[in-house]
Amino acid sequence: MSSPTTTSAPPVDPRLLRTATAVRTHLLVAAACGVAVTGLILAQAWLLSRAIAGATTGTPFGALVPLVVGVAVIALARAVLSYGAEATALRSAARAKSQLRMRLVHRLAVAPPDPSRSTGELVTLATRGLDALDDYFARYLPQLVLAVLVPVAVLVVVAEADWISAIVIGITLPLIPVFMALIGLYTRARTDRQWRMLSRLGGHFLDVVQGLPTLALFRRAGVVAEKVRDTTEEHRRATMGTLRVAFLSAFVLELVATLSVALVAVEVGLRLLYGNLDYATALFVLILAPEAYLPLREVGARFHASMEGVAAARQVFDELDRPGTTRGTGTAPPQAPAPAGRRLVVRDLRVRYPGTPGDALHGLDLDVRPGETVLLRGPSGAGKSTLLGVLLGFVAPSGGQVRADGADLAELDLDAWRRTVAWVPQHPHLFAGSVADNVRLGEPDASDDAVRDAARRAGLHAVVARLPQGWDTPLGEGGARLSSGERQRVALARAFLRDAPLVLLDEPTAHLDPDSATVVRAAAADLLAGRTAIVVAHDDGWDAVADRTTHLDPR
Repeated sequence: MSSPTTTSAPPVDPRLLRTATAVRTHLLVAAACGVAVTGLILAQAWLLSRAIAGATTGTPFGALVPLVVGVAVIALARAVLSYGAEATALRSAARAKSQLRMRLVHRLAVAPPDPSRSTGELVTLATRGLDALDDYFARYLPQLVLAVLVPVAVLVVVAEADWISAIVIGITLPLIPVFMALIGLYTRARTDRQWRMLSRLGGHFLDVVQGLPTLALFRRAGVVAEKVRDTTEEHRRATMGTLRVAFLSAFVLELVATLSVALVAVEVGLRLLYGNLDYATALFVLILAPEAYLPLREVGARFHASMEGVAAARQVFDELDRPGTTRGTGTAPPQAPAPAGRRLVVRDLRVRYPGTPGDALHGLDLDVRPGETVLLRGPSGAGKSTLLGVLLGFVAPSGGQVRADGADLAELDLDAWRRTVAWVPQHPHLFAGSVADNVRLGEPDASDDAVRDAARRAGLHAVVARLPQGWDTPLGEGGARLSSGERQRVALARAFLRDAPLVLLDEPTAHLDPDSATVVRAAAADLLAGRTAIVVAHDDGWDAVADRTTHLDPR
């Protein structure tokens, strides 16, 4: 609902301006709309005061018609302008969110995330958090522009019409920003706590959902459910506390603005009563006075609804700016070669994960010839999957070197390198799209014929024929419609479609029944032909596929 930031914070984070080009465009549009709205407010007040004054002094109706029509036209113009500005702002917000999410995903792809953040927290940050930027763009920023332009313009115009009222407005107007700053300082701790609770709740809930089968197996679901309830209750209390402050702050700002307008009304009424002010000028000042305070009141009201998105954006920037591995910024991207084998040379490779006492890999040497398939064996914890993580760029080595066709992997462009690698993990992730969409993930620009050919080679074609909508059948998140063996065939189809010179297989037949494992191995043998491949597997069926076997021992 609200965010860990205060009204005393800068209205626009400079990093948001530098990173999201849509923000800069939106600020220009908001400024232009603000100028136009300010002019319309002044014109509408002048026309309305003249129309009412004329009606009370016996002006002929025909002379009042143009004034009434002008007021109606300006009201319509303000409505159209507000609608157009908000629609433009929402499009800008969508572009800005897309840019930030792409940068965050790219950052997490080339470097490990902050160890203090769980996967669920990052998911909450990139989805629920950044979605709150809509209110910031569509309502807070435009209102902030109006809060700068309208009070100044009203003060100047009122000063020309009635300098005494201008003095009263000028004295009372700063009270609203002062109270906003004081309220912001008070609410900082509350909003900080609420955002932390939301992030923790999102992360904890995702972890629980992912681990439900294990929790149910060990009969710990009830205990964890109680923890989720406790976290939810803490978040509810934090949110309600923040809402109480938000409502009280809105009441304070309304009270200050109302009393300020009342002061103007009292002094204008008294001078009008004694004949020191004409009726048209008094109406003009009374109509404009509330307009001077309204934008500032609206800024306070919009603040609590919009700053959650800014807080999330700042956390994204903190993740992007965090010191860490930035592989993939080299100037020598590998060319995408034809699917022929590559040579891999690993020398004295060492990997240590943060917070662990020992190395996951220590002093590993490996030489894989072009077109050779190497089977990696070893007990759990020997570093087999860690080696694949290094080759994929997901894990940064602590020492040693990996060379691909003579080029140091650390100096290559990581995106270009990954385009030359096909990876089949033990638990491939399938998305909620169709079968064809999930296979096409291996090569997004592939034609329908290429997708079908890859599926046929992976043994997936018969599976698709049994589905109710064929290639257009939605699989559900995680591939709920398919068995484990069928999900592995989708992953193999992606690898066939990628047609890469280097193939990495990480326990592709683990937990599969013998028949499914046989089908997957047969398809994998076709995939590995002529390519350099590293296969991590424990079952004996892979010995016939591999050219040689290397054993890794835990340190």
